[in-house]
Amino acid sequence: MGSIPKGTWVEVERVLPVAGRPVNLAPRLSGFLLEAAELGQEVRIRTITGKVHAGRLRIQSPSYGHSFGHTMPELHRRS
Repeated sequence: MGSIPKGTWVEVERVLPVAGRPVNLAPRLSGFLLEAAELGQEVRIRTITGKVHAGRLRIQSPSYGHSFGHTMPELHRRS
């Protein structure tokens, strides 16, 4: 596996050890890689807003895949 260059847009996953928080809750953040690294490594990124975060490198060049969910039949009714 090749190294991902510094400055690449990536996504990291952070583990937040907080008492009472579910263990499967791990926020994902996107930003620019501050050092060359490989997937799975602990890295630091700088977000668009300039904040620096650390986390496990998950994806190179992530895309957005969210939606507003399935269409509700009630929205198609005519008055």
